[in-house]
Amino acid sequence: MSSSLAGLSIIVTGGARGIGRATVDRFARQGAKVAVGDLDLALVTEVASAYDGNVAAARLDVSDVESWTAFLAEVDHLGPWDVLVNNAGIMPLGSVLKEPESVARTIMDVNVHGVINGTKAVVPGMVDRGRGHVVNVASAVGRVAVSHGATYSASKFAVVGFSEAIRQELAADGIDVTVVLPTVVQTELASGVPAARGIKPVTAEDVAAVIEAAVLKPRAEMWVPRWTQGLGKSALALPRFVQDAMSRATKAGDVLSSADTAARAAYEERARRGARDAKE
Repeated sequence: MSSSLAGLSIIVTGGARGIGRATVDRFARQGAKVAVGDLDLALVTEVASAYDGNVAAARLDVSDVESWTAFLAEVDHLGPWDVLVNNAGIMPLGSVLKEPESVARTIMDVNVHGVINGTKAVVPGMVDRGRGHVVNVASAVGRVAVSHGATYSASKFAVVGFSEAIRQELAADGIDVTVVLPTVVQTELASGVPAARGIKPVTAEDVAAVIEAAVLKPRAEMWVPRWTQGLGKSALALPRFVQDAMSRATKAGDVLSSADTAARAAYEERARRGARDAKE
C-alpha cells in the first residue's frame, strides 16, 4: 500500500490510447515515473513527450518475449519497478464460427500471453526486492460472457483466472495482484458497442481512477463502475434460467452482437491487421 503515487516507478502497456493513455496521464501528473509500451511507437512517443522526463516510451509487442526484453532495457533508467499495469488488449468482434484462426490466435496472444509475458519479465525483480504490485486490466466479460465476443471473453476469463492464481502464488513474496474489470468503456476498442440497459458507459478516465485506487489501496478485484461488482457476482450465483432472464431484461447478452459495424470499421481493421501480418 502506498499513500502517494509520487516517486513510484510504473510500467503501463498499451499506453498510446484509451485506458492506457488515461492511466499514464493520471500517474505522470502525480509524480510517478512511467514507462509506456505500445506497438504504435510514433503515437506512444507523442504521449510521452507531453511530460517532463518522468515518462519514457518504447515500442512493445506484449505477445513477444524478446520485445519485452528490449523494452525493459530501453526504459531501465526509470526502474526498479514498483507497479506493472498489464493493460494492452484487442477486441475484434463477430461470430466465432466466422472468426479467422489468425484472429483468434492474435486475441489470445495479446490478451493472455501478453499478461503472462509481462508478469514473467517484470515480477522477478519485484520478488527480489520483496514488494510490488501487478494490475491486470481484464473486462466484465471475463466474469459474464456474451455472444459475438467468444474468444475475447475467453481471453478475459483467462486473465481473471491467471490473476487469482498468481495472487496466491506471489503473496508470500510481498507482491499484490489486482484484476480490474470495466464494463463498456468509451474508447476506440469499444466503438459502436452499446451499454447494457441500466448501465451507463464509463470513460477511460473512470477506469484510470480505479487503477489508481488499486495502486494506493490494493484489492483483489475492482469493477468499473464499482457498483456493478456486486450485481455481476450475485447474478452468477443465481440459477441459469434466472441469469438468462436478467440478460434478456438488461440486453447485456446483446451488447457485442448489436455493435454498430460501421462505427467499428476502423478499429476492426487495425485490430485484425496484426493477425494478417503475423500470418504472412
